[in-house]
Amino acid sequence: MAGTRRRTARGAAVATAVLLGGMIPGAQAAPGVQEIDAELAYTCDFPEGDQPVKVRLAVKVPEAARAGQTIQPEEMALDLTLPEAASAALAESGAAAVSAEAQLSVDVVQEGRQARAEWAGTASEAVPVPEAGELTLRTAGGVPYVRPGAPGDLEFRASDLSVELAVKNADGVPAEPPTLSVRCAVDADQETALATVGVEGGDETPTPAPSSSDEWPDDEEQGQSVAPEVGKRAKESASAAAPPCVGDPLNAEGRDMVAYVAGYANVTKLDGATKFPPACARIHTYDGQNWFEFPYVHAVLNAAIVLDYKGKPQLPPTTGTFLTFGFMPTTATLEMTQIPPEPNSPEDRNVVSHGITDLLNGGFTKTTTSVDMDFVLRLHDVKVNGVALDVGKSCRTERPFRLSLTGLGTWDPEKGNDGYTVITGGELTGSVTIPPFEGCGVDEDLDSLFTASLSGSPGFVKQVQGAPCVPSTAAACTPEYEPQEIPKATR
Repeated sequence: MAGTRRRTARGAAVATAVLLGGMIPGAQAAPGVQEIDAELAYTCDFPEGDQPVKVRLAVKVPEAARAGQTIQPEEMALDLTLPEAASAALAESGAAAVSAEAQLSVDVVQEGRQARAEWAGTASEAVPVPEAGELTLRTAGGVPYVRPGAPGDLEFRASDLSVELAVKNADGVPAEPPTLSVRCAVDADQETALATVGVEGGDETPTPAPSSSDEWPDDEEQGQSVAPEVGKRAKESASAAAPPCVGDPLNAEGRDMVAYVAGYANVTKLDGATKFPPACARIHTYDGQNWFEFPYVHAVLNAAIVLDYKGKPQLPPTTGTFLTFGFMPTTATLEMTQIPPEPNSPEDRNVVSHGITDLLNGGFTKTTTSVDMDFVLRLHDVKVNGVALDVGKSCRTERPFRLSLTGLGTWDPEKGNDGYTVITGGELTGSVTIPPFEGCGVDEDLDSLFTASLSGSPGFVKQVQGAPCVPSTAAACTPEYEPQEIPKATR
């Protein structure tokens, strides 16, 4: 029975750590820096066929670190050189200038266990497509942190590459199609090792926290190695890419967090998607519930999420394009305003995160998070075929509608965290059904026009939440107490 109690205590600690902990630890200065300067060969699936692409990668990483401390690669630059055939195909399609967003997958390997990091680079401006010869696209960006949980050499190895090209015509407007996505595989004979960081043990090496029974894991369990912890996305300046999202560092209880969210929403009738730029979400957490159901440990985290854009509970306004009467191009500014729950009311729990830890499967944890938010959609600044259409100031859905999202996450003792949790961020998906519109039009009733174009069938929604800033501890925060991580909307 004593052994069983020890394993149960360890499982409770793991579950609590996954659901309620896991924030970015403070970075530590490394004794030295090594510069990665690698030339890599890839084969990419362009529409005209597979093409070779040369990649030049430059980034700085520490020479050494200690277990439990954060390793933060810096100054990442990723250059892509497309062959003449791919460049010529772009020119023949009418492309005059191209910019790129590149995402390089990097495997972080230690003691036979590994995790995957995504190194993302973007181009600051479009590059003219040459009449002949190769096309070189230069990108730069941030790199997610890595935290080794045990001593031993930590290796960085290059893996898959994905590239999204934004294409513009000679007049500077987006081409049709405006983007080209290609996936690339590293050549079989390519050396993929980028760098090795020596990791030493020490007092900073994390150990599982004791459970409520105050029993610690066995020594042999403490010594088990785990996969390195990897940040999900690169960091960039919050002030340059997203609206203000400042947290309160004087929140002594540490229950409040702020995070950025971004995403797409599909309108089924239009067979298209509207992109919503990064928005600020304020998250207040409540006491969790934990219980045992051997061999499982259950841990539930309740929270409330309220959006904040310039002091209003809404997403930043965005422009959407759709077709009225099935053929007339119409653009409008979409304003999604949240109806927040009453603070401290029984309904003030629009986030429920339930984690289940399997004690007989190495502590593997599966977390399901549901987020339910009520909105009203307003349309304004409408243009039909380029001509302004006055819809008035109250063209909106006749009633609130609910956006329901679900996030799935796992914690694997070999692979670490993957997927979504409230305290790590990640992707959430769901659907929304837009109600009929009312109050549209000044001189004529336009309600039925927008109801026919937008309302009805459920539309797919995909949102990405960045890692939250915890102002009370400054974890994952900028010096201004804003979130360090700004997610990129993905379809």
